[in-house]
Amino acid sequence: MTSTHAEQFTELRPLLFTVAYEILGSATEADDVLQESYLRWAQVDPATVDNVRAYLAQIVTRQSLNALRALSRRREEYVGPWLPEPILIDATDPVDDVVLAESVSTAMLIVLESLTPDERAVFVLREVFAFGYGEIAGIVGKPAATVRQIAHRARGHVHARRQKFAPVDTAQATEVVNRFFAAALSGDVEQLMAVLAPDVVYLADSDGKMTAARRPVHGAKAVATMLLGLLRISGDDLRLDVGIYSSMPGFAVHFDGKPQGIFVLDVVDGLLQNVYAIRNPEKFAGAHTARHIAR
Repeated sequence: MTSTHAEQFTELRPLLFTVAYEILGSATEADDVLQESYLRWAQVDPATVDNVRAYLAQIVTRQSLNALRALSRRREEYVGPWLPEPILIDATDPVDDVVLAESVSTAMLIVLESLTPDERAVFVLREVFAFGYGEIAGIVGKPAATVRQIAHRARGHVHARRQKFAPVDTAQATEVVNRFFAAALSGDVEQLMAVLAPDVVYLADSDGKMTAARRPVHGAKAVATMLLGLLRISGDDLRLDVGIYSSMPGFAVHFDGKPQGIFVLDVVDGLLQNVYAIRNPEKFAGAHTARHIAR
């Protein structure tokens, strides 16, 4: 292991983390992949590598796919809905790169969950990181013609399911959360329903570790009624920390003297289309550590 290994890996680490996170939907697993990838990179002579970016992307992608297949088996036993692990993006990262921002959004990662592992890797490498088909073929170990077919299939699948996306800043996120909670704290179901889309969906991820709905809740009235019930349970010591999680407005919730989860809000045309409640402590414990992303 040389200083060259460390310097090149460190320079590309934000990109490599982003690749792994988008394939896995988990920052924790992405960190593990990067650690293993660095150990593998340390065994390579950098002088023999023509394109370090593509070479390291190959190592990280293959490790991510191995991890994803193992995770897929574990997720079959997951209690209730599974949601991506939210991340707090470092404030110094580019905020005007809409493609990058959308690619790590909770809404996009949920869509990517519906792809096969190969489709997910090819889509991420092609659509987000603009690798050529020949480069991707080398990375995933498939012929370029096959990669083109996979990319076309994955692109159509994603485009048919993706929601509208617009990047938000802190002021916008605060406005969204404040409007939502002003309605919720009114205690009036009709007032809360007014900020929800008629077909809003509430998803809670707890893996049975905390009290949470184990099935999706559909419709404005059902979601409003449930959210008002959650507010009553939280009592008087409720505290919210507004933020942008995985490029979407959200807030961390504290009551009973401890953190209770992170809620991510998917806003479409001014109304909440989806409410994602991450209540599995393993997923929200590290969500306040800022992450560097790049492409």
